[in-house]
Amino acid sequence: VQLQASGGGLVRAGGSLRLSCGLSGDIGRINGLDWYRQAPGKQREFVAGIANDGVANYAESVKGRFTVSRDNAKNTVYLQMVGLKPEDSADYFCNAVGWLGDVHWGQGTQVTVSS
Repeated sequence: VQLQASGGGLVRAGGSLRLSCGLSGDIGRINGLDWYRQAPGKQREFVAGIANDGVANYAESVKGRFTVSRDNAKNTVYLQMVGLKPEDSADYFCNAVGWLGDVHWGQGTQVTVSS
């Protein structure tokens, strides 16, 4: 499974961005898709995830502001982010978890939120 994230950029506080993660390879082995982020000097943290049945879950810090979705026809998972805050600044990574527990990471896309 290969993942390609895009859509990061510089935005002012209160603004919006939509991240995309394109999937390729043995997509049928994917059980769930997640977004993580890592700010400089901090540990990578879970942001949002969506299961094959469409059930989504979110970190408390982004609930009500971020929405994860997937378009199976386009083999793409999205992270819509609104009401961005400076503390949302980080490299964002998409992650696929296979049915056997195998984990696949894409490269990060940088999000910078100015105050």
